[in-house]
Amino acid sequence: MERKDFIRLSSLGFLGLYSCGVSNLNMNKKPLAIQLYTVRDSIANNLEKTFEKLAELGFTTFEIYGYDGKFFGKTAKEFKHILSAHGLKVISSHHQTGITNLKDGTLLKNWNTTLDDLSIIGSTYAVCSYLPEAERTLENYKKLPEILENAGNLSKRNGIQLAYHNHDFEFLKMDERNNFYDYILENTSSDAVKMELDLYWISKAGLDPLLYFEKYPKRFPLWHVKDMKAGTKDFAEIGNGTLDFKKIFEAREKAGLKHWFLEQDSSDKDIFDSIKMSKKYILEHSYFNET
Repeated sequence: MERKDFIRLSSLGFLGLYSCGVSNLNMNKKPLAIQLYTVRDSIANNLEKTFEKLAELGFTTFEIYGYDGKFFGKTAKEFKHILSAHGLKVISSHHQTGITNLKDGTLLKNWNTTLDDLSIIGSTYAVCSYLPEAERTLENYKKLPEILENAGNLSKRNGIQLAYHNHDFEFLKMDERNNFYDYILENTSSDAVKMELDLYWISKAGLDPLLYFEKYPKRFPLWHVKDMKAGTKDFAEIGNGTLDFKKIFEAREKAGLKHWFLEQDSSDKDIFDSIKMSKKYILEHSYFNET
Protein backbone atom coordinates (compact mmCIF):
# COMPACT_ATOMS: atom_id res chain seq x y z
CA MET A 1 0.00 0.00 0.00
CA GLU A 2 1.37 3.47 -0.90
CA ARG A 3 1.91 6.00 1.95
CA LYS A 4 -0.81 8.39 0.71
CA ASP A 5 -3.34 5.51 0.68
CA PHE A 6 -2.24 4.45 4.18
CA ILE A 7 -2.84 7.98 5.50
CA ARG A 8 -6.20 8.24 3.73
CA LEU A 9 -7.44 4.89 5.06
CA SER A 10 -6.22 5.73 8.57
CA SER A 11 -8.05 9.04 8.55
CA LEU A 12 -11.25 7.35 7.45
CA GLY A 13 -10.95 4.60 10.04
CA PHE A 14 -10.70 1.87 7.41
CA LEU A 15 -7.19 0.62 8.16
CA GLY A 16 -8.41 -2.04 10.56
CA LEU A 17 -10.81 -3.40 7.95
CA TYR A 18 -8.05 -3.39 5.35
CA SER A 19 -5.67 -5.28 7.64
CA CYS A 20 -8.36 -7.82 8.47
CA GLY A 21 -9.00 -8.40 4.79
CA VAL A 22 -5.30 -8.96 4.08
CA SER A 23 -5.14 -11.41 6.99
CA ASN A 24 -8.10 -13.36 5.67
CA LEU A 25 -6.57 -13.53 2.21
CA ASN A 26 -3.34 -14.90 3.67
CA MET A 27 -5.20 -17.53 5.66
CA ASN A 28 -7.25 -18.66 2.68
CA LYS A 29 -4.85 -19.24 -0.18
CA LYS A 30 -7.50 -21.38 -1.82
CA PRO A 31 -11.29 -21.11 -1.45
CA LEU A 32 -12.75 -23.57 1.03
CA ALA A 33 -14.43 -26.45 -0.78
CA ILE A 34 -17.13 -28.87 0.34
CA GLN A 35 -18.91 -31.93 -1.00
CA LEU A 36 -22.58 -30.93 -0.90
CA TYR A 37 -23.66 -34.39 0.26
CA THR A 38 -22.56 -33.12 3.67
CA VAL A 39 -25.56 -30.75 3.73
CA ARG A 40 -28.02 -32.87 1.75
CA ASP A 41 -30.81 -32.49 4.32
CA SER A 42 -30.53 -28.71 4.21
CA ILE A 43 -30.46 -28.75 0.41
CA ALA A 44 -33.62 -30.84 0.33
CA ASN A 45 -35.29 -28.14 2.41
CA ASN A 46 -33.97 -25.03 0.62
CA LEU A 47 -31.22 -25.10 -2.01
CA GLU A 48 -30.40 -21.40 -2.25
CA LYS A 49 -30.57 -20.76 1.49
CA THR A 50 -28.10 -23.62 1.98
CA PHE A 51 -25.77 -22.06 -0.58
CA GLU A 52 -26.02 -18.73 1.24
CA LYS A 53 -25.12 -20.35 4.56
CA LEU A 54 -22.12 -22.13 3.03
CA ALA A 55 -20.91 -18.95 1.34
CA GLU A 56 -21.16 -17.08 4.66
CA LEU A 57 -18.89 -19.75 6.16
CA GLY A 58 -16.38 -19.27 3.32
CA PHE A 59 -17.24 -22.42 1.36
CA THR A 60 -17.57 -21.11 -2.17
CA THR A 61 -16.32 -24.13 -4.12
CA PHE A 62 -18.42 -27.26 -4.41
CA GLU A 63 -18.46 -30.86 -5.40
CA ILE A 64 -22.05 -31.78 -6.22
CA TYR A 65 -24.11 -34.97 -6.32
CA GLY A 66 -27.44 -36.24 -7.62
CA TYR A 67 -27.42 -35.13 -11.25
CA ASP A 68 -30.22 -36.98 -13.10
CA GLY A 69 -30.54 -34.78 -16.15
CA LYS A 70 -30.99 -31.79 -13.86
CA PHE A 71 -29.04 -30.32 -10.96
CA PHE A 72 -31.22 -30.40 -7.86
CA GLY A 73 -34.25 -29.99 -10.10
CA LYS A 74 -32.70 -27.16 -12.11
CA THR A 75 -31.57 -27.14 -15.73
CA ALA A 76 -27.88 -26.52 -16.35
CA LYS A 77 -28.52 -22.88 -17.27
CA GLU A 78 -30.76 -22.33 -14.24
CA PHE A 79 -28.21 -23.91 -11.93
CA LYS A 80 -25.39 -21.88 -13.45
CA HIS A 81 -27.40 -18.72 -12.75
CA ILE A 82 -27.87 -19.70 -9.09
CA LEU A 83 -24.15 -20.37 -8.71
CA SER A 84 -23.23 -17.06 -10.31
CA ALA A 85 -25.72 -15.15 -8.17
CA HIS A 86 -24.02 -16.43 -5.00
CA GLY A 87 -20.42 -16.27 -6.25
CA LEU A 88 -20.04 -20.05 -6.20
CA LYS A 89 -18.09 -22.52 -8.32
CA VAL A 90 -18.50 -26.24 -9.04
CA ILE A 91 -15.26 -28.19 -9.50
CA SER A 92 -16.57 -31.75 -9.56
CA SER A 93 -19.78 -33.79 -9.85
CA HIS A 94 -20.62 -37.29 -8.58
CA HIS A 95 -22.23 -39.99 -10.76
CA GLN A 96 -22.89 -43.74 -10.66
CA THR A 97 -22.05 -46.34 -13.30
CA GLY A 98 -25.58 -47.29 -14.35
CA ILE A 99 -24.76 -51.02 -14.35
CA THR A 100 -27.75 -51.87 -12.15
CA ASN A 101 -29.59 -48.55 -12.28
CA LEU A 102 -29.46 -47.30 -15.85
CA LYS A 103 -30.70 -43.71 -15.80
CA ASP A 104 -29.67 -40.26 -16.97
CA GLY A 105 -26.57 -38.98 -15.24
CA THR A 106 -24.86 -42.38 -15.10
CA LEU A 107 -21.74 -43.34 -17.05
CA LEU A 108 -23.68 -45.76 -19.24
CA LYS A 109 -26.60 -43.59 -20.31
CA ASN A 110 -26.45 -40.33 -22.26
CA TRP A 111 -22.98 -39.56 -20.87
CA ASN A 112 -22.43 -37.03 -23.66
CA THR A 113 -25.44 -35.05 -22.45
CA THR A 114 -24.16 -35.16 -18.89
CA LEU A 115 -20.79 -33.84 -20.02
CA ASP A 116 -22.49 -31.02 -21.94
CA ASP A 117 -24.37 -29.97 -18.80
CA LEU A 118 -21.24 -30.21 -16.64
CA SER A 119 -19.44 -27.96 -19.11
CA ILE A 120 -22.25 -25.39 -18.89
CA ILE A 121 -21.90 -25.13 -15.11
CA GLY A 122 -18.09 -25.09 -15.30
CA SER A 123 -17.28 -28.43 -13.68
CA THR A 124 -13.87 -29.80 -14.66
CA TYR A 125 -14.19 -33.24 -12.99
CA ALA A 126 -16.79 -36.00 -13.11
CA VAL A 127 -16.45 -38.72 -10.50
CA CYS A 128 -17.81 -42.25 -10.33
CA SER A 129 -19.02 -41.94 -6.79
CA TYR A 130 -20.33 -45.22 -5.43
CA LEU A 131 -21.07 -48.82 -6.32
CA PRO A 132 -24.45 -49.97 -4.94
CA GLU A 133 -24.24 -53.31 -3.18
CA ALA A 134 -25.79 -55.09 -6.16
CA GLU A 135 -22.84 -53.98 -8.31
CA ARG A 136 -20.18 -55.35 -5.96
CA THR A 137 -19.76 -58.68 -7.66
CA LEU A 138 -16.65 -60.17 -9.25
CA GLU A 139 -18.34 -60.03 -12.65
CA ASN A 140 -19.17 -56.32 -12.31
CA TYR A 141 -15.73 -55.42 -10.95
CA LYS A 142 -14.20 -57.04 -14.02
CA LYS A 143 -16.42 -54.85 -16.22
CA LEU A 144 -15.65 -51.67 -14.32
CA PRO A 145 -12.25 -50.71 -15.79
CA GLU A 146 -13.63 -50.76 -19.34
CA ILE A 147 -16.68 -48.71 -18.30
CA LEU A 148 -14.44 -46.16 -16.57
CA GLU A 149 -11.95 -46.05 -19.44
CA ASN A 150 -14.65 -45.46 -22.05
CA ALA A 151 -16.35 -42.76 -19.97
CA GLY A 152 -12.96 -41.25 -19.13
CA ASN A 153 -11.86 -40.98 -22.76
CA LEU A 154 -15.15 -39.37 -23.73
CA SER A 155 -14.86 -37.00 -20.79
CA LYS A 156 -11.32 -35.97 -21.77
CA ARG A 157 -12.47 -35.15 -25.28
CA ASN A 158 -15.02 -32.82 -23.69
CA GLY A 159 -12.48 -31.12 -21.42
CA ILE A 160 -13.51 -32.97 -18.24
CA GLN A 161 -11.42 -35.39 -16.18
CA LEU A 162 -13.04 -38.59 -14.91
CA ALA A 163 -12.11 -39.96 -11.49
CA TYR A 164 -13.20 -42.83 -9.24
CA HIS A 165 -14.19 -42.28 -5.59
CA ASN A 166 -13.60 -45.08 -3.08
CA HIS A 167 -15.33 -46.35 0.01
CA ASP A 168 -13.89 -49.21 2.08
CA PHE A 169 -15.34 -52.17 0.17
CA GLU A 170 -12.94 -51.65 -2.77
CA PHE A 171 -10.09 -52.74 -0.51
CA LEU A 172 -11.45 -56.26 -0.09
CA LYS A 173 -9.35 -58.95 -1.75
CA MET A 174 -10.26 -59.75 -5.33
CA ASP A 175 -7.65 -62.51 -5.65
CA GLU A 176 -4.29 -63.39 -4.11
CA ARG A 177 -2.60 -60.47 -5.87
CA ASN A 178 -5.11 -57.64 -5.94
CA ASN A 179 -7.80 -55.93 -4.00
CA PHE A 180 -10.55 -54.39 -6.10
CA TYR A 181 -9.06 -50.89 -5.81
CA ASP A 182 -5.68 -51.96 -7.21
CA TYR A 183 -7.49 -53.82 -9.97
CA ILE A 184 -9.20 -50.60 -11.06
CA LEU A 185 -5.92 -48.65 -10.92
CA GLU A 186 -3.93 -51.24 -12.85
CA ASN A 187 -6.53 -51.80 -15.56
CA THR A 188 -7.30 -48.18 -16.43
CA SER A 189 -4.98 -45.59 -17.93
CA SER A 190 -3.66 -42.86 -15.68
CA ASP A 191 -4.69 -40.28 -18.27
CA ALA A 192 -8.33 -41.31 -18.67
CA VAL A 193 -9.11 -42.31 -15.08
CA LYS A 194 -7.83 -40.50 -12.01
CA MET A 195 -8.84 -41.24 -8.42
CA GLU A 196 -10.66 -39.22 -5.81
CA LEU A 197 -9.22 -40.62 -2.60
CA ASP A 198 -11.53 -40.61 0.39
CA LEU A 199 -9.11 -40.35 3.30
CA TYR A 200 -11.67 -41.60 5.82
CA TRP A 201 -12.66 -44.76 3.95
CA ILE A 202 -9.13 -45.88 3.03
CA SER A 203 -8.10 -45.36 6.65
CA LYS A 204 -11.13 -47.27 7.93
CA ALA A 205 -10.09 -50.14 5.65
CA GLY A 206 -6.75 -50.16 7.47
CA LEU A 207 -4.58 -48.94 4.59
CA ASP A 208 -2.13 -46.06 4.34
CA PRO A 209 -2.82 -43.36 1.71
CA LEU A 210 0.91 -42.64 1.44
CA LEU A 211 1.61 -46.15 0.16
CA TYR A 212 -0.85 -45.55 -2.68
CA PHE A 213 0.72 -42.19 -3.49
CA GLU A 214 4.09 -43.95 -3.81
CA LYS A 215 2.73 -46.82 -5.88
CA TYR A 216 0.55 -44.69 -8.18
CA PRO A 217 2.07 -41.17 -8.18
CA LYS A 218 0.06 -38.24 -9.58
CA ARG A 219 -3.06 -40.41 -9.80
CA PHE A 220 -4.96 -38.69 -6.95
CA PRO A 221 -5.88 -35.10 -7.92
CA LEU A 222 -9.02 -35.07 -5.74
CA TRP A 223 -9.40 -35.94 -2.04
CA HIS A 224 -12.29 -36.16 0.40
CA VAL A 225 -11.02 -34.86 3.72
CA LYS A 226 -12.83 -36.06 6.82
CA ASP A 227 -11.87 -37.53 10.16
CA MET A 228 -12.60 -40.75 12.06
CA LYS A 229 -13.40 -41.11 15.73
CA ALA A 230 -11.19 -43.34 17.81
CA GLY A 231 -12.87 -46.55 18.92
CA THR A 232 -16.19 -46.33 17.10
CA LYS A 233 -14.63 -45.23 13.76
CA ASP A 234 -17.63 -42.97 13.23
CA PHE A 235 -17.34 -39.79 11.18
CA ALA A 236 -15.76 -36.88 13.02
CA GLU A 237 -15.06 -33.22 12.45
CA ILE A 238 -11.60 -32.56 11.02
CA GLY A 239 -9.21 -32.48 13.96
CA ASN A 240 -11.53 -34.43 16.27
CA GLY A 241 -10.38 -37.84 15.11
CA THR A 242 -7.39 -40.05 14.44
CA LEU A 243 -6.20 -39.15 10.93
CA ASP A 244 -2.74 -37.59 10.60
CA PHE A 245 -3.59 -34.86 8.11
CA LYS A 246 -0.18 -33.19 8.37
CA LYS A 247 1.58 -36.35 7.20
CA ILE A 248 -0.96 -36.92 4.43
CA PHE A 249 -0.88 -33.34 3.14
CA GLU A 250 2.91 -33.34 3.11
CA ALA A 251 2.60 -35.96 0.34
CA ARG A 252 0.26 -33.82 -1.77
CA GLU A 253 2.81 -33.33 -4.58
CA LYS A 254 3.49 -37.06 -4.87
CA ALA A 255 -0.25 -37.69 -4.96
CA GLY A 256 -0.84 -35.01 -7.60
CA LEU A 257 -3.42 -33.20 -5.45
CA LYS A 258 -5.35 -30.42 -7.23
CA HIS A 259 -8.52 -30.02 -5.14
CA TRP A 260 -9.80 -31.36 -1.84
CA PHE A 261 -13.28 -31.23 -0.36
CA LEU A 262 -14.46 -31.22 3.22
CA GLU A 263 -17.04 -33.96 3.68
CA GLN A 264 -18.81 -35.32 6.73
CA ASP A 265 -21.36 -38.01 5.94
CA SER A 266 -23.15 -37.67 9.27
CA SER A 267 -22.80 -35.91 12.60
CA ASP A 268 -24.04 -36.15 16.19
CA LYS A 269 -24.39 -32.34 16.07
CA ASP A 270 -26.07 -29.84 13.79
CA ILE A 271 -24.14 -30.35 10.57
CA PHE A 272 -23.36 -26.64 10.21
CA ASP A 273 -21.83 -26.66 13.70
CA SER A 274 -19.65 -29.56 12.58
CA ILE A 275 -18.63 -27.64 9.46
CA LYS A 276 -17.65 -24.63 11.60
CA MET A 277 -15.52 -26.87 13.84
CA SER A 278 -13.75 -28.38 10.84
CA LYS A 279 -13.23 -24.95 9.30
CA LYS A 280 -11.62 -23.65 12.51
CA TYR A 281 -9.15 -26.53 12.53
CA ILE A 282 -8.39 -26.09 8.82
CA LEU A 283 -7.61 -22.39 9.23
CA GLU A 284 -5.41 -23.06 12.24
CA HIS A 285 -3.18 -25.49 10.32
CA SER A 286 -1.35 -24.03 7.35
CA TYR A 287 -0.63 -27.33 5.60
CA PHE A 288 -4.27 -27.54 4.50
CA ASN A 289 -3.91 -24.34 2.48
CA GLU A 290 -0.43 -24.72 1.02
CA THR A 291 -0.20 -24.89 -2.78
